[in-house]
Amino acid sequence: MTLIGRLLHNRRAGDTHTAWNLPNLHGPELLTLTSEHFAHGAAIPLQQCAKAIGGDDLSPHLAWTPPPPGTAQLLLVVEDIDVPIAKPAVHCAALIDPSLAHLDPGALSAKRPAAGVQLLRSTIGRGYHGPAPLKGHGPHHYIFQLFALSDPVGSATDAPHRARPRVLLPRITAPVLDRARLTGIVER
Repeated sequence: MTLIGRLLHNRRAGDTHTAWNLPNLHGPELLTLTSEHFAHGAAIPLQQCAKAIGGDDLSPHLAWTPPPPGTAQLLLVVEDIDVPIAKPAVHCAALIDPSLAHLDPGALSAKRPAAGVQLLRSTIGRGYHGPAPLKGHGPHHYIFQLFALSDPVGSATDAPHRARPRVLLPRITAPVLDRARLTGIVER
């Protein structure tokens, strides 16, 4: 796998097609998103990585400043912008009740999501899928993006829980009242 990673070293999705850069998800950047497990731009601990590379696939603790008044729903999207494909891989997508101020470790589990968390489809499946970059491919940046929406996502499509992220995300029409992001890095 190291050879494949080195051969694909210069092939990366980039951040052009992330949820953050979708025109319909633009908005002020006044929220702050943090984690007890890693700082912005720092390494994501092995515990939060995929089981395939020795991790526990445990979603990290996440906390944010209060969303603005009028927030109907929070949208969390976690993307790997360094995958060697055309667009970033969505590792997790979830709708969060705006009354929540944080998510405990494991709150994005596909089997037992926390109260107030509705899991959406991701590129990989439902729930949190920890980082597992190709060995030798170099650092992978995992962007945790949080959007405060003025209307529930259910109004964007008839079946938001069944839609693939690349279909659902561009269809969200609710104005973004605020947003924040946190980037963690994994390299093998």
